[in-house]
Amino acid sequence: MNRIVTAFALINAFAGPAAAADASTDTLARGRYLVTVASCHDCHTPFKAGPNGAEPDMSRMLSGHPEGMLMPPAPRLPAGPWLMSVAATNTAWAGPWGVSFTANLTPDAETGLGRWTLRNFIDTIRSGRHMGRGRPILPPMPYPMYKHFTDEDLAAIFAYLQSIPAISNRVPEPLPPAPTTAARP
Repeated sequence: MNRIVTAFALINAFAGPAAAADASTDTLARGRYLVTVASCHDCHTPFKAGPNGAEPDMSRMLSGHPEGMLMPPAPRLPAGPWLMSVAATNTAWAGPWGVSFTANLTPDAETGLGRWTLRNFIDTIRSGRHMGRGRPILPPMPYPMYKHFTDEDLAAIFAYLQSIPAISNRVPEPLPPAPTTAARP
């Protein structure tokens, strides 16, 4: 709850005291809207088979790559302009960078964003580095576009993510690229 209050304080600093009364409802609604239109569910909510094909499994909303889903080695891409392969859940991506797994964005303290601060979140999105200083955030995360969100937008997104149900789901660490072998003449 303290993170949400911090986010609302940031909103108040940008919007002024008149907006403070409606900050919680308006901020969470804005955050939910931004998470939706920024397509966060497309990668961070695992897909499942539905009547019309793959669809987000909202019972695991924004929980990232399922911890129990062990991935085999990434398939070799066919010749041509192919860049990556993707798991059926849309939560694991393999390409020249290695294998990336979408993060748990729920407020679970052990496996998600529960111990993050608003500053950690903003720094991560702005820098493209985990916690704003760690390992690089890997494709397909479009942080080069998301870093242009305003501080107010990022505070609303963070407040919303802190308000959703926490899901314990430990996402694997990224895997390095497979070693390449030199072509023989």
